[in-house]
This record gives sequence, C-alpha cells and structure tokens, in this order.
Amino acid sequence: MSAARPAFTIAGKTIAPGTVKDITLPVSTLPDHTPVGLQIQVHHGKRPGPTMFVSAAVHGDEVIGVEIVRRLLRAPQLKSLRGTLLVIPVVNSYGFLSRSRYLPDRRDLNRCFPGHPSGSLGSRLAYIFLQDVVRRCDFGIDLHSAAIHRTNLPQVRVSPGDRVTQKMALDFGAPVVLTSPLRDGSLRGVAAKNGVPIVLYEAGEGLRFDEMAVRAGLAGILRVMRGQDMLPAKGIAKAKVTPHVCSSSTWLRAPAGGLLRTFRAEGETVAKGDVLATVSDPFGAVETDLIAPSPGILIGRAILPVVNEGDAVFHLAQLSPKAAEDTVDDLATQLETDPLFDEDEII
Repeated sequence: MSAARPAFTIAGKTIAPGTVKDITLPVSTLPDHTPVGLQIQVHHGKRPGPTMFVSAAVHGDEVIGVEIVRRLLRAPQLKSLRGTLLVIPVVNSYGFLSRSRYLPDRRDLNRCFPGHPSGSLGSRLAYIFLQDVVRRCDFGIDLHSAAIHRTNLPQVRVSPGDRVTQKMALDFGAPVVLTSPLRDGSLRGVAAKNGVPIVLYEAGEGLRFDEMAVRAGLAGILRVMRGQDMLPAKGIAKAKVTPHVCSSSTWLRAPAGGLLRTFRAEGETVAKGDVLATVSDPFGAVETDLIAPSPGILIGRAILPVVNEGDAVFHLAQLSPKAAEDTVDDLATQLETDPLFDEDEII
C-alpha cells in the first residue's frame, strides 16, 4: 500500500489530500483600514500530479475571467483531480472594485513583475503573487479579455519557441493561437524566467460577459488539465478542430477622426483590399475607408463608434482565410453541442 500523499502548505495553512480550502494572503489595507488580500482556493487532490494555477482579473476590468473561474470551481470534473489546483478569481482587487484596469496609482499590474516587497502597491502585489503562487506551480493559465471598448475573439497567446505552452494551447482548443513575444514586467515574462510556463487566454470585452467566450475558456482549461493528466478523459471532449497558429499580428488604425462604421466583426476572415470600415466626418461630407493590407483573420476590434485618427480599430492576424473561417464556425457549433455544458450548475 502506497504512502498517503503529503499535505499542501501555503501561507502557513495546511490543505490535506482530497480537500479544498480558501486561503487569504494579506496584501495591504485601504485608506480606511479595510484589509485587502489575495483570495486563493486550493484544491489538493488525493492522487499525485502537477501543481497548476488559474488566475483572472490581473486587469481589474477584465471580468470575463472571473466568471470562467466561478464556473470552473463548480465543475464536477474537479472531484477527480490529480495534483493541486490554485485558483485566484481576482488578482487585482483594487481595479476590480473600482471597475478599472489599473491599480489606484494608475500602474498596470501586468507591468509590475517580478515586484518587490517594499516597492509600490503594484510591485508589492506582484511580488506576493509571484512568490506565493506562481513559483509554487508547474504551469498556469492567466485569463484576460480585451480592454474596455474593445472585444477579442477567443484566442490563446504563447511564447515563441516554447513547446510546453504550444502544446497547452493546442489542447485548449481556441480558434487562434497567437505567438506573442514576452514583455518586460509581465506575469508571463517573469514566470518564464522562473521556469513556469503560462498560456494567456484572451476573449470578450472589458466589463462585459460573453457566453461563447466563457464557455470556450472553461472548456479550454479542462482540456489543458486533461492533457496534463490532472483530470481523467471522461466528460472532457477533445477539441473537434485544430487551432491555427498565427506567428504575427498587427493593429489597423483609423485613417482619420470621426464616426466609425465597421463592416466586419471579430472572427471574420478578410482578403487584401477589403473595406473593413469607414470613418466619416459628422456632416457626412468626407468619408475615409479602412482597407485590409493583407489577408487574415480579425481577432479583435474596437466597439466605440467615435474614433480619433490613429485609434486601433481592428486587430488582424495573418492566417489562411479558409482555415480560419472553418475554425470559428466549428467552435460555435462545438460549444452549442458539447455535453460539458448540459450541467445546469455550470451554465
């Protein structure tokens, strides 16, 4: 008979195998002395396996990840967990409460890593998250959406040349896998330096829920856990389509200021020379078209109808148009028919 699996310890708290516990890591206090902490739910499986984290709301207004996490924690598949899962629904509590992308001092938390215990508020929060969560894990998934007034097609971003994150991304099953360079100060960048591969899921709009994006995110996380042998295959169908890898993308910007009329949406494929939008002056006397410079798939777009010259309007990834169109159509069909979403408590 094999020895019992050791307990998992974090912040002085012990989680026995086969149990779930909520942990609070103290971060700071608000000016009125209300305490602020990093809330973590730890699922410590009875059987051995990897340690993984899932995080959301690094940017406080990107609430779609919080909903994905809520559904993940209710997924019956977690009862068969192998290994340990750390779930952080809201990393940036300050921004989440104020419905802001940023911290109170206007810093972007995703540019504050690796952080410092005596630095700015963002630096201190980044340090706690890196030391107490990220470095305790073998890999992670970080959930994001587009910034406010933009929306993203479900997509996974991975590091160039990283086979581990590329496999995780293919298991995830989003329509597009975008190879994206690491940025200084980002969670993904500092995690890579610490040997912890992270895939970043982008979908939907800031301060909004999108049902397809939520379902795709939940299904993707469970597939990654299945691919890492943290969950059994039963009840978790593999993606029916192969994600298409894009090695580059570019933002197409408004050629003039004025009223924006868009003719294409995220997920649509375009050919070189297609008219994607028109910008008009308020009198309607002058109209300027935004033209696709190359074929590809639209993975993000602006949603406000008023733009300044140079504003980002469409995010275009280079890809075979036919392949991309089939992928997006199949994703919608799959999410409508996947038995995973027959469970009322998940939906």
